Amino acid sequence: MKKFDVIIIGAGPGGIFSAYELAKKSTFSVAVFETGHRLEKRVCPIDGDKVKSCINCPVCSIMNGFGGAGAFSDGKYNITNDFGGSLHEYIGRGTALELMRYVDEINVSHGGDGTKMYSTAGSSLKKICMQNKLTLLSASVRHLGTDINYKVLGNLYEELKDAVEFHFDSPVEELSVAEDGFTVTSRGETYFAKKCIVSVGRSGSSWLEELCKKLEIPTNSNRVDLGVRVELPAEIFAHITNELYESKIVYRTEKFEDHVRTFCMNPNGIVVNENTNGIITVNGHSFEDPERKTENTNFALLVAKHFSLPFKDSNGYGESIARLSNMLGGGVIVQRFGDLERGRRSTEKRIAEGTVRPTLSATPGDLSLVLPKRILDGIIEMIYALDKIAPGTANDDTLLYGVEVKFYNMEVQVDEHLETRYKGLYVIGDGGGVTHSLSHASASGVFVARELLKENA
Repeated sequence: MKKFDVIIIGAGPGGIFSAYELAKKSTFSVAVFETGHRLEKRVCPIDGDKVKSCINCPVCSIMNGFGGAGAFSDGKYNITNDFGGSLHEYIGRGTALELMRYVDEINVSHGGDGTKMYSTAGSSLKKICMQNKLTLLSASVRHLGTDINYKVLGNLYEELKDAVEFHFDSPVEELSVAEDGFTVTSRGETYFAKKCIVSVGRSGSSWLEELCKKLEIPTNSNRVDLGVRVELPAEIFAHITNELYESKIVYRTEKFEDHVRTFCMNPNGIVVNENTNGIITVNGHSFEDPERKTENTNFALLVAKHFSLPFKDSNGYGESIARLSNMLGGGVIVQRFGDLERGRRSTEKRIAEGTVRPTLSATPGDLSLVLPKRILDGIIEMIYALDKIAPGTANDDTLLYGVEVKFYNMEVQVDEHLETRYKGLYVIGDGGGVTHSLSHASASGVFVARELLKENA
């Protein structure tokens, strides 16, 4: 049985930054186990020509592999405690911000230099939003872009590969508590470590849920975010994206008093498919390279749903909505806002005649047959609210892709060290339900690594 000081399960941002900190500041032997491929082998077969939609690969290269689900995202690192998770509730607001800034310094030094840091501080948009019953959340945002984000990850891997033992295409079948440590079984081999860091991300939610049941680690039900991805001409939001790039805007609906928010804004970007456990949902990417920019901007509109007892399976609820979309559209459905308002499905002809050229090949359809009325009513209200600060948002030809679902793992019960009831077993990143963003997940990885370094001091 091969032995390590630390085993990290998952090579997403949390796992990468744990490994980075340990490799730079200790002589620990560290192994990282990852279900997906190494970075250069992460290739989605969708090329827009021969393959236009998801073919359900056994392991989704968009969601799994070195860099995690964020590897092909637009690389936005939001430095804030206002959104992106509740990490600050465990480690303190000041510590959380300090760690996010530290992560930003590492990204900049590994290929992110030259990218821009945006900030809401002093923005006139805050007042304009307030005047129109909208709230602009405060944040500083480093936008790497999908291309620079990929470069940064590649540089991090090159620096880590000789100091850390990576096991790619190696899902962990079993994690067990052993005397003075933990055993991990992958591809028929068993490994031992004194400490274990679990950082499995959103795609590892089912695996982590089963682990918590087996080890009797308490969990709390979390939420699920449901909504659509909006695509419209970039000029409509240019006055906002040129100043802030990523604007998190929240609206409280008049009808149900639900909160609807913008999420993952991609100026001059593209809309893409995501495959989460065999369910096809929608997301967005953007690029720093001027040659890869498009004429459109896209962003999500999401409604958060929290459930109370006796129902606890928030992810199952979100999955059922997404499966319904997949059933009706064979994947992602796209609809013109004007068609939605008129109560009719979109057709290829209507979309082709529209002024917005879609960047994703999706099935024209009717989102009212998929999304619950309460969710859809909130999204429509939000579109009209945004139209007041960005006129043109509610145009007939604005495209809505559905569904977009953000699955949040159940919150694993951890203490102020992000440690479970088992000494030496930590849960970090989006997998534990505490973080919901690249910056927070990365910061949680650094935090736990430093906790281990303090123990060894």
